[in-house]
Amino acid sequence: MIDPDEFRHHAHKFVDWMADYLQQVEKYPVKSQVKPREIYEQLPANPPLKGESMDAIMADFQNIILPGMTHWQSPNFFAYFPANSSYPSILAEMLTATLGAQCMVWETSPAAAELEERVMNWLKQMTGLPSYLDGVIQDTASTATLCAIITARERISDFRINDIGFIDFKDLRAYCSTETHSSIEKDIKIAGLGKKNLIKVPVDNLYRMDTQALEEALKKDIEAGKKPFCVVATIGTTGSTAVDPVTEIGQVCRKYNLWLHIDAALAGTALVLPEFRWMINGIEFADSFVFNPHKWMFTNFDCSAYFVKDKELLIRTFEILPEYLKTKSRGQVNDYRDWGIALGRRFRALKLWFVIRNLGMEGIQEKIRHHIGLAKSVGDIIAMENDFELMVPVLLNTVCFRYKPKHLSDDNELNTINEKLLTRLNQSGKVYLSHTKLNGRYTIRMVTSQTNVEQRHVDEALELIKRTARSIY
Repeated sequence: MIDPDEFRHHAHKFVDWMADYLQQVEKYPVKSQVKPREIYEQLPANPPLKGESMDAIMADFQNIILPGMTHWQSPNFFAYFPANSSYPSILAEMLTATLGAQCMVWETSPAAAELEERVMNWLKQMTGLPSYLDGVIQDTASTATLCAIITARERISDFRINDIGFIDFKDLRAYCSTETHSSIEKDIKIAGLGKKNLIKVPVDNLYRMDTQALEEALKKDIEAGKKPFCVVATIGTTGSTAVDPVTEIGQVCRKYNLWLHIDAALAGTALVLPEFRWMINGIEFADSFVFNPHKWMFTNFDCSAYFVKDKELLIRTFEILPEYLKTKSRGQVNDYRDWGIALGRRFRALKLWFVIRNLGMEGIQEKIRHHIGLAKSVGDIIAMENDFELMVPVLLNTVCFRYKPKHLSDDNELNTINEKLLTRLNQSGKVYLSHTKLNGRYTIRMVTSQTNVEQRHVDEALELIKRTARSIY
């Protein structure tokens, strides 16, 4: 094991490497070019018997590991969703790792609990969320939504499922749209409800949940003896960033006494812009709400902001009090291990605090407006091209399009061409994009919100897309 002097020496070298990497990241192939098992086969079959030098380990990191990495922090990364980092976030993560604190209850690190409470209150002010909500940092939106579903489950069963299981509650039903993130189905399975009890409601022509179809599904299930208990609405679907009509859905939920959870994992950060606060019209109907600062607020993964209307329901669902966790401060402070699934908790609030303080609200707003502006400019260009088609209007940071040569209208053939186009683009190493299917049509997605993306990166990507597409057909 290295000593303090060696640690200092290598830490300086590592930081120099980190700074160089982030400055030069756009020079790397964005998507890893390795073949399956290529990295695995370069690694020894057996662990080392004797310790190795840090120089040797770092050399293997650079020669073996780095070529197998896809560079999410590259400004040429336009795939999936942003997983944005930033310098202040990285610096805070270094401090978090150094402290090595286990922040499960207030007693184990008072500053971690109190900073988390304050930062979550800051987020409410920054995004226009109601002041009556209480917030906690979860690892991911998937986990936060699982917390919402389990809390809703316990609410309808008066906590009897936690006590005796599903004996009297075998027909619970949850609802989301066909465009809702796949993690909802996973959460339903984990919560013990069975994926067949997640009803996927049709969407309208803008891929938003059809509220009339939702109510019809509820009536049908109630008549069949089922027990509706929860609806998940989405602000910014993964496929097309569609925004479900929260007010209308909320009114239905109130009518049938259903828990309303809002998944704004990607789009929630855009609420820092007053002109996008319309997305949470109807927030007063929501029982819980989540968005991810680790997606678009320049904060390293993992950091998911989860808010609830009734924190006592949340705590009662998850609290457990073995003797070794009893403290004299209980009841005076927030013991966040009672606010979610995990007992162990990282000091996630520190990096969010660093980011908000270093960029400030104005700095964050400027970045978000810039990213949205880039997406709208891409959408405008795509719409003007005779052989490209914009699949949905550009709302936030995502452009959904396909290559559509003249005189070609067969969707199956177009799907094949666009899949080939995406493969060639990603194999080039110059850009990385992803896809979805909208109404069965293969759709290429371009997300313009990596932290340091500039107009030139977008322009170069568009030229490559057009040139590659026209070489295929």
